[in-house]
Amino acid sequence: MAYTYTTLKTAIQDYTQNSETTFVSQLDRFILNAEERILKECQLDVFRRYVTGSAATGNKFLTLPSDYLSSLSLSVINSSSNEFLLYKHVTFVQDFTPNPSTTGTPKYYADWDETTFLMGPTPDANYTVELHYFYRPQSITASDDGTSWLGTNAELALMYASLVEAYTFMKGEPEFLQLYNQRYMEALQTMKNLGEGKNNSDQYRYDNIRRPPQ
Repeated sequence: MAYTYTTLKTAIQDYTQNSETTFVSQLDRFILNAEERILKECQLDVFRRYVTGSAATGNKFLTLPSDYLSSLSLSVINSSSNEFLLYKHVTFVQDFTPNPSTTGTPKYYADWDETTFLMGPTPDANYTVELHYFYRPQSITASDDGTSWLGTNAELALMYASLVEAYTFMKGEPEFLQLYNQRYMEALQTMKNLGEGKNNSDQYRYDNIRRPPQ
């Protein structure tokens, strides 16, 4: 069965048999932590997104989308064609263009911090850039209708990951914590088989994790 925000919170309380006020006030945090764990441990095509932005003349930094998790590719649209930048460590980019005033069409990019890419060389013009990336979808705790892709399509993974968070908070019995984590890992493996195996079997080129379909 699919979970909505309301039914998921009810399920967590039913499984843990806990309606204590402090525990209930942390339900959103359990769910958010569970969603984050799933998104970091399983790559699915449904969580890929393309966006375009602008690289400004003389500015070696590029601001990331607010829902960014990890990049798949970054390209500069130059003369109606895409020129893909190579992903490097930040020290490589800095060594390639030690002087920020050295400009040209960007060839490399790196993670500068959590919200910014560093490009090298510094753009010599205003470029349109295209970013292909894994994004963080809206949480079920914040959606207008109380639903989410994970709640509808990965309900077991979401529920058991939430129970792991809840039982950790409760300092519950180790055997139950182990059971919930095991059930989560089983549900996660099913998602991986779909997203990283079966759905990728016909790709000509591979830019994400691949595993044999099971």
